Amino acid sequence: MNDTKSKPVLLSGIQPSGNLMIGNYIGALKNWVRLQDEYECLFVLVDMHAITVRQKPADLRSRCFDFIALYLACGIDPKKSTVFVQSHVPSHAELMWVLNCFTYMGELNRMTQFKDKSKRHEENVNAGLFTYPVLMAADILLYQADLVPVGADQKQHLELTRDIAERFNNEFGETFRVPEPYIPPVGARVMSLQDPTAKMSKSDVNPRNYIGLLDPPDVARNKIKRAVTDSGAEVAYDESRPGITNLVSIHSAISGDSYEVITDRYAGKGYAQFKEDLAEIVVEFLKPVQERYNDIRSSKSDLEQLLNDGAEHAFRRGRKTMSKVYRKIGFIQRGR
Repeated sequence: MNDTKSKPVLLSGIQPSGNLMIGNYIGALKNWVRLQDEYECLFVLVDMHAITVRQKPADLRSRCFDFIALYLACGIDPKKSTVFVQSHVPSHAELMWVLNCFTYMGELNRMTQFKDKSKRHEENVNAGLFTYPVLMAADILLYQADLVPVGADQKQHLELTRDIAERFNNEFGETFRVPEPYIPPVGARVMSLQDPTAKMSKSDVNPRNYIGLLDPPDVARNKIKRAVTDSGAEVAYDESRPGITNLVSIHSAISGDSYEVITDRYAGKGYAQFKEDLAEIVVEFLKPVQERYNDIRSSKSDLEQLLNDGAEHAFRRGRKTMSKVYRKIGFIQRGR
């Protein structure tokens, strides 16, 4: 496929569920900000994925605006990147239907995330939950993405996306760019504050397990001071001690200091001083983010215009792919 772009295309998204938290910033948003200058970035709020679990409509709508405002508050620049909402671009659903016809039931049955979510939502094991990975494939392939940042829980979905793209290309000729996973040069897997063996989750039912980007200062301080550490007293980065290691990782990601610098600084000082200092570092980080968020969120009309502009750009880009797909599978081209 001839590539005339000056920059590779990178696509990433977050589902508008729960509360955006510091783990999302460290694992995704922080990297997104940096990647804007290196790649042609599309950052999408995947609201269609969110309804595989029952949502209160008013809450979902408000949360979508909240998340977009936080994208911007954390440094996403709509002049550099395309920022949009998934449901604003009908081509996602159109392409998903085509890709459904090139995805095998056995492949979807093997998806571990479907098995996990089915156990957590036994009362609502719907078809959307089952075909979720096909919609994710459509999200990626629609924009001919070269790279997709993925966490451990999404690697299997990206592998399926690659298989679907190759299957379609083998039958109809080169149509989709086969995406590669983007692995950031430095990454921190942020764990739960109360259970450091589990990943920090924005949808956790226990708010003490995560630090929300909109947590008030005293709330953030208390969560850090009450975070689980270990039976020892030394501040160390040691995988056999997940509690304190998680807090050192958070410190490093926010302050920019290396693990070695942090552990040397607190040699012989114990957990209490370290937690107190970490709490202040986090609060000082959150303060300007929250100020920018409040300013951005106060103008709903500006957010709506930004999303309209983003959707228009995404739609135009996606229609090129859809036109090619429809032509190749034999659909009649719509008259002008």
